[in-house]
Amino acid sequence: MAASLPPFTRYEPFRAWRADPAQWLPIARDIARGHGLACAAPHVFSTGTNLVIALDEKLILKIFPSFLRAQFVSERGALAQLRGRLRVAIPEIVVEGERDGWPYLVITRLAGVLGADAWPSLPEADKERVLAQIGETIAAVQRVPVGPLGQIEPGWDVFMRGQIEGCRARHARLGLPQKLLDGLNELLRDAAPLVALDGPAVILTGEYIPENFLLGRRGPGWQLAGLIDFGDVMTGRREYDLLGPSAFMTAGMPRRVRSLFEGFGYSAADITPELKRLLMALMLLHRASDPVRHICIEDWQERVADLCELQDLLWPV
Repeated sequence: MAASLPPFTRYEPFRAWRADPAQWLPIARDIARGHGLACAAPHVFSTGTNLVIALDEKLILKIFPSFLRAQFVSERGALAQLRGRLRVAIPEIVVEGERDGWPYLVITRLAGVLGADAWPSLPEADKERVLAQIGETIAAVQRVPVGPLGQIEPGWDVFMRGQIEGCRARHARLGLPQKLLDGLNELLRDAAPLVALDGPAVILTGEYIPENFLLGRRGPGWQLAGLIDFGDVMTGRREYDLLGPSAFMTAGMPRRVRSLFEGFGYSAADITPELKRLLMALMLLHRASDPVRHICIEDWQERVADLCELQDLLWPV
């Protein structure tokens, strides 16, 4: 009989335990056997938040600790709501279940190369093409009705109020330069009306970043082949999902920025100071916000004197 999954309540002890697959891989194998699924040579993915194992070339098992059940709910709901509604591939749910209070999903494994592995060496033309396709995909996801995903808690207003309340302390702790902290109070005074919903809430993944998509070579070059990881899905203001590519991929390069935004449906003329200020506010309020470590622009901290200059560096026109 395989061991039981322990009742973690906090992330740090769970992460330390997860780092040793010998403690939990036998349980993953037992789950697979219980559903009659082959698991002869499982592959453990060391990145990500949950336990993620490739059972074989076709199936992935994701096991969510009980204290992260909300991620299971988001992932299961998003995959169901988006199924058959996108041009880009997403996983399909094969099996769902629960073990020792830990919910799990078995999903199909998508073909392609992880964006984090391929992106750095892509030719510039391919990077611009992929960014345009990411913009198109964000827009396509946001055209899908939110359906049951609209019930995910917290709702946008509650979520943003909490982010605004903790914003300054968060960025001080994470080492945001003082010259940028100095402008934070003014931005936060305007933040509530600035980030309020303008129109209906849309489906947000919050994480269109290289770790969460797959690329493939076909036709003229590299293309977006698939999206993975829907554990942070929520609903809210549509511009929120432009932040991941803006921080990790566009590098403040005008052609890349235009590619992303035009794919999304905005022209260069739409990238106004007002839109940049909204994006700057959303970037600092993002659930995973950490500009010091996430903005992928060389020497960006030395190149800006304040938040206005930072937004112009991130989103040039």
